[in-house]
Amino acid sequence: MRYKIVVDSCCELPDPYKNDPRFERIPLTLEVGDYRIPDDENFNQQEFLQKVAAYPKCPKSACPSPERYKNAYETDAEHVYCVTLSSHLSGSYGSAVLGKNLYEEEFGAKDIYVCDSESASIGETQLAMKIMEWEEEGTMTFAQIVKKLEDFRNAMETYFVLDNLDTLRKNGRLSSVKAIIASTLSIKPVMGAIKGVIVQKGQTVGIKKALAKMADIIVSEGKNLESKVLYISHCNCPSRAALVKELLLARAKFKDVKILDTAGVSTMYANDGGVIVAI
Repeated sequence: MRYKIVVDSCCELPDPYKNDPRFERIPLTLEVGDYRIPDDENFNQQEFLQKVAAYPKCPKSACPSPERYKNAYETDAEHVYCVTLSSHLSGSYGSAVLGKNLYEEEFGAKDIYVCDSESASIGETQLAMKIMEWEEEGTMTFAQIVKKLEDFRNAMETYFVLDNLDTLRKNGRLSSVKAIIASTLSIKPVMGAIKGVIVQKGQTVGIKKALAKMADIIVSEGKNLESKVLYISHCNCPSRAALVKELLLARAKFKDVKILDTAGVSTMYANDGGVIVAI
């Protein structure tokens, strides 16, 4: 195996790659009070959402240990890439870097690149899929792929509309006032990220109008959309994801469109009814 792609469990891998030996998904741990589970292939979204809804405090996640990442790097693959969720949201990136240091202390230098996605969910998916694409082409060196990946990451945009802002508010990612207004007046902010930091792009009243506004913003800010794959992720709301796809295809052309369901960490942040787009 020439290369290996390691991702943390905030990355939504498409079904064909969940058991692909070229990929390894490192689980974070999810905590809702005394309920504590790994975010792995056994994650039950419905059960988790019920636990979060019944728990008055904030659900939490714990990042994998550096040793867990170090073990993932112990492979015969010549090139190892690791993609983590934004370092502004989790310690996963720092843990992955420490894991690289531990590996090199024990085994010596190796082509290992740890990428802070400056995103989450399908933002990580975008990066993992590009690594695979470029490695399979077989025309670039490891250093060239790393440079191209960083350029792609820096140009990538992540957008999301959430029906429930409680987790972001309780985690200190939104102001309490904004979250209260959103819940009491049905104002739905359209959110994005700048260098992994959550920002507000706009707002409107009602979820359908917010999804339409998100589509407008994506098209207005997007460049060369016809050459890009549009990834949409949803938390327990396939009809909303389908609506976002319809809205965007009515406004622009894309190379392809992929719709995925959120895994554990993304479910925790997006909460029931959330929709995320990465392009």
